[in-house]
Amino acid sequence: MSRDTAEAAAGMKGITFRAWYGKHYVTLAELVVRLGSFGLDLKWRVEFDEIVDPRCAEMGRLSADGGMDTLTLLSLTTPFLQLIDAEACGFAGDELAVVLTEVDSSLWDVRVLDEHVLNELRRHYPDATDL
Repeated sequence: MSRDTAEAAAGMKGITFRAWYGKHYVTLAELVVRLGSFGLDLKWRVEFDEIVDPRCAEMGRLSADGGMDTLTLLSLTTPFLQLIDAEACGFAGDELAVVLTEVDSSLWDVRVLDEHVLNELRRHYPDATDL
């Protein structure tokens, strides 16, 4: 995460939860869908510590070009794409609105401006704890 992004995310509320539930891996696409209407109009920038699939390179290219819309992000993350140490930042205009951080393919950290979004995610991932 860039320094500017880290500073903006510091003022957000957040939760963390497991990326694996039995054999089910919570994908980036699943998380973006769970954001509901909150995530629909965001511009996304994704960074990877490890490129695990050619789609990651395409997301990196689009991120460098100013970001991608939600539907483009979803098209590149489905079907199943397991990430390792990746971060997706969603922007509403110039304002950082959400940060989805995948930690070592085992945890998701989610930071958002809107507490309602966290409450919705807690319903789907009951093991979530506050950051």
